[in-house]
Amino acid sequence: MSATLPHGTGPDPEPGPLDLRLVPPALAAWATAALTLDAPTDRTVWIVAVSLLGGIVLLGKSRRGPESPAPPGRRSAWARASLAAVLLCVAASATSAGLQGADVRRGPVPELARRSAIVTADIELTGDPWLSTPRVRGDHTAPAAVLIRAKVRRVEESDGRSTRTRAPVLVVVDGGVAGPERSSGGESEQETPEIPEVPDRVRGAAGDGSASAAGGAGAPSDGVAASVEGSGAPSEKAAASAGGFRARAGQAGWMKLLPSTRLRVGGRLAPALAGGDRTAAVLRVRGSPGARVLAGPSGPQRWAGRLRDGLRAATDGLPGDARALLPGLVVGDTARITPELDDAFKATDLTHTLAVSGSNLTVLLALLTGPPGLARLTERRGLAPRLGLSLRATALFAGALTLGFVLVCRPDPSVLRAAVCGAIALLALATGRRRSLVPALATAVLLLVLYDPWLARGYGFLLSVLATGALLVLAPGWSEGLRRRGVPPRLAEALGAAAAAQAVCAPVVAVLSARVSLVAVPCNLLAEAAVAPATVLGFAALATAPVAMPLAKLLAWGASWPTRWIAGVARAGAALPGAGVDWPGTWPGALLLAAVTVAVVLAGRRLVRHPWWCGLFGVLLLLALVRPAPLTRVVTGWPPPGWQYAMCDVGQGDATVLAAGAGAGVVVDAGPDPAAVDRCLRQLGITRVPLLVLTHFHADHVAGLPGVLRGREVAAIETTGFEEPGQEAEFVRREAAGRRIPVTRAVAGEERRTGPLSWRVLWPPADTSRPPAAGPPPVTGPLAGPGVPAGPGPLAGPAPPPPDGPVAAPEFDGPNDASVALLVRAGGLRLLLLGDLEPPDQQALLRSPEAAGMAGVDVLKVAHHGSAYQDPELTRLVAPRVALISCGTGNPYGHPAPSTVAALRAGGALVLRTDRDGALAVGGAGGADGEVRVTRDERP
Repeated sequence: MSATLPHGTGPDPEPGPLDLRLVPPALAAWATAALTLDAPTDRTVWIVAVSLLGGIVLLGKSRRGPESPAPPGRRSAWARASLAAVLLCVAASATSAGLQGADVRRGPVPELARRSAIVTADIELTGDPWLSTPRVRGDHTAPAAVLIRAKVRRVEESDGRSTRTRAPVLVVVDGGVAGPERSSGGESEQETPEIPEVPDRVRGAAGDGSASAAGGAGAPSDGVAASVEGSGAPSEKAAASAGGFRARAGQAGWMKLLPSTRLRVGGRLAPALAGGDRTAAVLRVRGSPGARVLAGPSGPQRWAGRLRDGLRAATDGLPGDARALLPGLVVGDTARITPELDDAFKATDLTHTLAVSGSNLTVLLALLTGPPGLARLTERRGLAPRLGLSLRATALFAGALTLGFVLVCRPDPSVLRAAVCGAIALLALATGRRRSLVPALATAVLLLVLYDPWLARGYGFLLSVLATGALLVLAPGWSEGLRRRGVPPRLAEALGAAAAAQAVCAPVVAVLSARVSLVAVPCNLLAEAAVAPATVLGFAALATAPVAMPLAKLLAWGASWPTRWIAGVARAGAALPGAGVDWPGTWPGALLLAAVTVAVVLAGRRLVRHPWWCGLFGVLLLLALVRPAPLTRVVTGWPPPGWQYAMCDVGQGDATVLAAGAGAGVVVDAGPDPAAVDRCLRQLGITRVPLLVLTHFHADHVAGLPGVLRGREVAAIETTGFEEPGQEAEFVRREAAGRRIPVTRAVAGEERRTGPLSWRVLWPPADTSRPPAAGPPPVTGPLAGPGVPAGPGPLAGPAPPPPDGPVAAPEFDGPNDASVALLVRAGGLRLLLLGDLEPPDQQALLRSPEAAGMAGVDVLKVAHHGSAYQDPELTRLVAPRVALISCGTGNPYGHPAPSTVAALRAGGALVLRTDRDGALAVGGAGGADGEVRVTRDERP
């Protein structure tokens, strides 16, 4: 997001007004490109003609000179020349944008996409493959697909007609499609020895900006939804990733492809969902006929691929965060970044470190040339004078380094943008003055927009220009003001740069994330010192890996320390309860935030003169960030004092909490969204989880598991024995194993207690037909239950009595039937939690010996989000005083069903639902004569 000016540039030796003459032409060209990319051709022609004619006329008048030598005459001539420059840049930008926009729309591909035609296409990859973000849809996770940007070079229709073209497309490859085969006449194998690993929750970068694409023409079976996250900007309000996933064999074959590879594929074309994108269509690849490689990647791309694979191999033995983050810091390879770590970087506005930005190149060039302020002097620093390089040789070497940087990090628009912004930050090689950098930035914007007009619509490009402009225009003055008030020079420069970039970029980030980070400036300050060593050592490991892997591993180990520091800063900042505040994610909201920022800056200039006021506001800000639970409860009323049971508002899913003492809670289900359940548990003050019960393995109950585990001590996880869907069950096992959390199986008859809580498992029935050795392994620690020795700790319980004889394993039609059902006593309250049990299982429960204990409970967690499939006899027996339903606003299933709500109310229950009432907390004494208090979380 930013291009950091290296320390040592010093103040401008020739202070004076900024040279803004090139800023209007650059802004005019930028706006013109954004507006004319998809404009009708005749309108674009008129814009070009009028602007060109007006510019030539004004330029001719200005060249004849002023009619009077007096200053007014000179000002008039200068105004005409400036306006002529603006009009000529508008004409050039409209021409470039019109041609490139028309290039996307013309040819047979857009028309074939409108017809959802099945075609055979020869494509050339223009970027690296990446994986779409899996989405929780109802009770399952939509599988991730491989996404690749490419150009169609030839397209053959079903009737045999073949046409040459150059239409850009987004290629979508589902998990069941086998990797491409080598063509008999193709070039040599791609030298990509290692297939990139895909984390359980996948994310990827796809050039600049963000878009969504969908294939299929009305038929769900042919549709595809792909979330494309821009490498230079936060994703556009994307929901949290969900659903465990690793690259399957066929997808792994696609993931190792390199840019410039040419393939022949068969598939269905469909229009792109996002209008105004550089994508002419979406090409969804079919399994038959199989894809074939027509030509391997070019030599430079093969060389760059070897370097990236070498860096990945050098980082294999590093700790988790460093292993995931270092390739992203160095070359923008984010394949290993987990959504949990990604969310932490978004919450702290450190996402620019995960993408290739101008600061990467700035660090490398500064290492070569030293501080730009000394670059032209005899006492210049850096490696160049130590290697005996002259100024000219240094410039040539720096150019070669920049070219290699662009090649290794891929010449995507985001990388080109980063290279230009990084070069601007070091333009002091030629001038030694900051004042000349503003015209250079304007020139770079103008050239980049003319070269690639699609950048004009990219949020990443907007953020980079804003951040770089803030560093050049605002940061020097702010830093100087801090120095005058006694702040050390280095700290003043860093603080001024971080504050200026954040102030200017925050409104745009708010549009993308609908959130404003309150920890961005301190987190960027703390992380800044570690970025340079991590980048330098990481690039050294990248360069040495192909020839000396042991040395590369040593360098990567050295880079892991600052990298882990950066990850630690992001996690610590994101863990603060007040790390951010929700904000309208609209452009009016951005304007409001800009106005608030201006007001804060103006007020801050007055406050710095009053240390006591500064201290008071500092304490208030600290309290807003930390949000101590007693203070939060007094201010917001949430959570209410004495709460025993809480139902989190996590959308269409389940996540509930049973209070188990100070800071502790037994969590039942994790919901579909890690961020939502994490936020709920923070608000409840839960830092310890003696037991996490996952009633069954549907995604809307388990996909939020990383959110429960985030920053909390989880002693054990208990699940149902019916491990379907297998993908989600494997995800739970993997998450638990990664944190060394024991996983056990819940069976009917099991009784547990922890603190003031006690509960009994009512369902599913135990399978005692197997020999004991086939059951779950014994667990040591604070968990005790059936078949498991009771140990010391906060959670214990006797084993259930053995049955009279062998019991056949129950036959379940699906995961809902195997849901864990609990009868809980919390203080004086009796609660029945039914998971997602279906009517046949509710009837079986009604016939079981446990039925008598379920009569007249205080609180019922209604099964299956209040669906219409409920057993009326069980509802009458339970006769709850309060019935709580967890469901999402506008869910497509119609939950809760009106019939279910009516039946509960007819039995005298107070029915509350999270889609209308938000999060809910229950307290009180319970029982026949005691009260039951329900509190809604009414905060916005």
